[in-house]
Amino acid sequence: MSSNFFAMMHRMRFINRWGLMRNTEQENIQEHSLQVAMIAHALAVLRRRYYADGRPPVDERTVALMAIYHDASEILTGDLPTPVKYFNPAIREAYKAVESVAAAKLLTMLPDDLAPNWQPLIDPDLNDPATQAAHQLVKAADRLSAYIKCIDEGKAGNSEFRQASKTVRASLDELAESLPEVRYFMDHFLPAFQLSLDELQ
Repeated sequence: MSSNFFAMMHRMRFINRWGLMRNTEQENIQEHSLQVAMIAHALAVLRRRYYADGRPPVDERTVALMAIYHDASEILTGDLPTPVKYFNPAIREAYKAVESVAAAKLLTMLPDDLAPNWQPLIDPDLNDPATQAAHQLVKAADRLSAYIKCIDEGKAGNSEFRQASKTVRASLDELAESLPEVRYFMDHFLPAFQLSLDELQ
């Protein structure tokens, strides 16, 4: 029997982010998810290497896989712009319910005996402490990716992202108070995103 799951995942490239903003370069959720996966994996490595004491352990591979699929439900829902998504608690809760239905629909596209392998990635159980810790790093990586997008747009001379850059940076500074791996990434890896290709070499 044929399965539609991976053909549906292939459509991630059609869902653009930052829909209310003028972009110098469009960003879709497929390329965004790859960047989030790389950053989330880095955050998990940093936790294990430098910040493991007294903190929930996370599996680096699981974190990376969760990041790959973290926006998969948007294939069906589209990307709801942040100002709309967080306009008030009622809208946020309603959208979370829609995301949950979309995730369940995606899982039905897998053979029944395989779906449990993707369930924790597409619709993770946040009541599990290890899953919650991994999810927290994915969310932080998602914020870092958003900030990198703001940097890119600023480098291209697009002032449209000026306020978004300030807002996202403030949220990252707040996150970094409880996630030292985020502060490490910001201090050691983010500055290079301001550089040109010649400066990077």
